[in-house]
Amino acid sequence: MLTANRLLDGEVVYWQGGDWQPDFAAAEIFDEAEAAKAALDAAQAFVRDNKVVGTYLFEVRKEANGVAPVKEREIIRSLGPSVRRDMGKQALMPVPPAAAKPVHETSPPPPYPEEPDVSI
Repeated sequence: MLTANRLLDGEVVYWQGGDWQPDFAAAEIFDEAEAAKAALDAAQAFVRDNKVVGTYLFEVRKEANGVAPVKEREIIRSLGPSVRRDMGKQALMPVPPAAAKPVHETSPPPPYPEEPDVSI
């Protein structure tokens, strides 16, 4: 598979049919080295146009229920930020029962304060 980070928002994106999209499960899988190299070359246009950064190919393995990244780094990238289960891609996934109840019963963190108006 081919991946990068979208510069607009930092989202991890994956190559599919000549463009980028955030869904790992829908990403294009390259079985041939030539096809992977051609996609990597085509992706450089998006780098030049400042749409994405850090393009690279990575290995996946086929499993009974789809494909999975081989390396831990790509597993983490495919799931989104690992520090907040209520944001990003992890918020869209079902929460395992053991993780459903927080260790400390507290209210959610307060929202970020608004930037003060510093008009001159």
